[in-house]
Amino acid sequence: MSPRPEISPDGAHLHRFSRAERWAHRTTAALMGVCVLTAAFLYIPVLSELVGRRTLVVTVHEWAGIALPVPVLAALGSRALRADLGLLNRFGPHDRRWLAAALRRDKRPSSRPAHKFNAGQKLYASWSAGAALVLLGTGLMMWQTHLVPLQWRVGATFIHDWLALTLGVVLAGHIGMAMADPEARHGMRTGWVARSWARREHPLWEAEALRETGKTPS
Repeated sequence: MSPRPEISPDGAHLHRFSRAERWAHRTTAALMGVCVLTAAFLYIPVLSELVGRRTLVVTVHEWAGIALPVPVLAALGSRALRADLGLLNRFGPHDRRWLAAALRRDKRPSSRPAHKFNAGQKLYASWSAGAALVLLGTGLMMWQTHLVPLQWRVGATFIHDWLALTLGVVLAGHIGMAMADPEARHGMRTGWVARSWARREHPLWEAEALRETGKTPS
């Protein structure tokens, strides 16, 4: 069962993320940043020349990658996180409408119905989680060379490098969209968002929160 939605005493804000979710997001972001930064210093020639201790950079990259799933796994004790993972895993008719409007570049709120997470966020979460798992698996093959044959390691290296590049591009897009939405960043930082923002960006979620708390629209 999902946690009951919370509305601030003044009725102007909705509780979006629990403390466990926010810390899991921050820690995962930090580990991902370390992975991306160390990968850049390992693979981009101009940056590689600046590194005097390449072995240390490789070690940091490896252990940051191994630790990447830990924050989310540790936060699974949070009922709020489990509920949100369930929401991210469900794709409904309103999500298809949201995607169709996005493809038409129709930015009218009425044409982009969304619950707590819109279709774009759901696709990003699913793709990035899958990519992280593949990178973890291929990275282990490259690290523990005695576990798999040479041909497997060659294939793993190819997949790891190109998927990492793709993930870097997708992450840049994610960060860019977050920078363009101060209220979304405020929600991830404090856990609370303005109801006016929720009504505009996630109207189905705001309407459900009002029904469950017995509040009236304002």
